[in-house]
Amino acid sequence: MIQTDICIVGAGPAGAATALKLSYMGIPSILIDKAVFPRDKVCGDAISGKVTTLLNRLDPEIFKRFNADSSLGVDIWGIRFVAPNYKSLDVPFFTTYEKNKYAAPGYVSKRMDFDNFLIEEVKRRDNIQYFDNTAIDKYEKTERGFTLSTKDGNFQVDTRLLIEATGAHSSFSRHYAGLAKDPNHHAAAVRAYYKDVKGLHEDNFLELHYIEDIQPGYFWIFPLPNGYTNVGVGMRSDYIGKHKVKLKKVLLDILETHPLFKERFEGATLESKIVGFPLPLGSKKRSISGDNYILIGDAAHLVDPFSGEGIGNGIYSGFIAAELAEKCLEQNDFSAKFLHAYDLRVERVLGKEMKLSYALQRLLRYPWLSNKVANFVVNNKKIVNTISEMYTDFHLRKQLLNPLFWLKLIFKKEK
Repeated sequence: MIQTDICIVGAGPAGAATALKLSYMGIPSILIDKAVFPRDKVCGDAISGKVTTLLNRLDPEIFKRFNADSSLGVDIWGIRFVAPNYKSLDVPFFTTYEKNKYAAPGYVSKRMDFDNFLIEEVKRRDNIQYFDNTAIDKYEKTERGFTLSTKDGNFQVDTRLLIEATGAHSSFSRHYAGLAKDPNHHAAAVRAYYKDVKGLHEDNFLELHYIEDIQPGYFWIFPLPNGYTNVGVGMRSDYIGKHKVKLKKVLLDILETHPLFKERFEGATLESKIVGFPLPLGSKKRSISGDNYILIGDAAHLVDPFSGEGIGNGIYSGFIAAELAEKCLEQNDFSAKFLHAYDLRVERVLGKEMKLSYALQRLLRYPWLSNKVANFVVNNKKIVNTISEMYTDFHLRKQLLNPLFWLKLIFKKEK
């Protein structure tokens, strides 16, 4: 039996980042994962600026080590949105970041590579006990906190605070914390790796295609190193169930028959299986802490409802959990009442962003609306620049839902 104050179960980005944050605060922890890294994790592989900002804030040397290895991923300098009517809108990040002067505002990195990079950072820290190839099968509530055990009982941890980071399939989240799957606030996706896809943007823009038959959802093409791409399609689960959608078939049909992609994928090679994965969306308010436990990342249902990106929110929630864990130790209080401060801060930091993303997601249920916006925006440089600025200015991004914002843009004179 290993005794500790803080045990983190799940060593993906959220769990590893939490252990690192605690470590830099001088707080030891135990980090456990059932896998041996490097291991694959089915995902879209996009890493937002939120991730790099947080890691750089923790220790600039981590960010430097990530950037020094070009095999880890590619720099992303913008997003290409394509409406159902095929109108394409390129939104660069150059208004805020000058290319070749600053670090890129985003990246695409295979989770096998990125997650292993974080584990290597964990191994650098003397006050993190890391156990891989260790599947926690049993969670037993005790007066002190929790006792965690493998199936055979040969490995046990007694902890005062459990930080649960086992992702979208978390049994603790479902069965103990009560975060049941809600199809209206959940999505499913499939992903495959292709090589030699034609027509990629020279500055590695992410491609998001809002195809009429897969609303609310989108088809994506994300560039990776060495000519590879992450290609996939995602859709909200209630629509999948209602219309009996087979996402793998949808993906293959798009690549084989859609006018925008048939030629682009002609000659491209499929380099992996087409694999599915769940996305527990943060569009519904839930209780994500309790007596002696905190849920972070996908286990807390914190995936962005609009973009489907979960790594940034996972790491952010882990940092918040680590900072509250310090206060728990200071006050010797691990009660649900004390830990509720975690829920409140997550809501304060991420809640408004989640609500905005959910509102945008619901608007995309109407292809005619997407088409009208695309027709208006595509050739309007001042609007493109404004949208670009929105990626680093949340208050400006909120204006997307305000009709007065669009009227002002229409009549705004060029400077």
